[in-house]
Amino acid sequence: MAEASNADVGSGCEEKGPEGLSPESVPHGTTISRMKLLDTTVDTFLQKLVAAGSYQRFTDCYKCFYQLQPEMTQRIYDKFITQLQTSIWEEISEIKAEGNLEAVLNALDTIVEEGKDRKEPAWRPSGIPEKDLRSIMVPYFLQQRDALQRCVQKQEAENRQLADAVLAGRRQVEELQLQGQAQWQAWQMQSPVVQSLAEVQPSCPSRRGVRW
Repeated sequence: MAEASNADVGSGCEEKGPEGLSPESVPHGTTISRMKLLDTTVDTFLQKLVAAGSYQRFTDCYKCFYQLQPEMTQRIYDKFITQLQTSIWEEISEIKAEGNLEAVLNALDTIVEEGKDRKEPAWRPSGIPEKDLRSIMVPYFLQQRDALQRCVQKQEAENRQLADAVLAGRRQVEELQLQGQAQWQAWQMQSPVVQSLAEVQPSCPSRRGVRW
């Protein structure tokens, strides 16, 4: 019964694969698209995953339940394997959609096919990979460096403006404090009544010492 279950699950996995490609079924020299190769790789992975998680191992993990409900254990195992395969294929499909893998891989196949008949270096002008890579990447990195330097200079200018504004605010606060102190001192000098009260107030008896 376990063998039949594994066979059914394996056949379901093959149906989900792209075309059931295998190294033995592909003639030598035949070009396989990278998209089909990716699907075949996922399909092979699922087959090995199902083989590794066989029904026998599943029942070994849940031996007590299997002894009580063998048919229910079989249905649970089949449902688990089916959902596992579906979940993996859905994840792979989401990755393909997010990365636009089908269009990218097909474009790569087209580039490779077009380049088979070329004998010259094609996109490499000098034929030396290091030199061609430097000729393309160095101007790009220099452009990026200049852009970053401009951003840094702009940020430094803004920081200097903010620092100047903070210093100006501090100076203004200090000036206001000095002005306030000067006005207070001038008010004290121009008010003899305040001075006389300041002189008389210490000599006045406190109310606590007065007896009625």
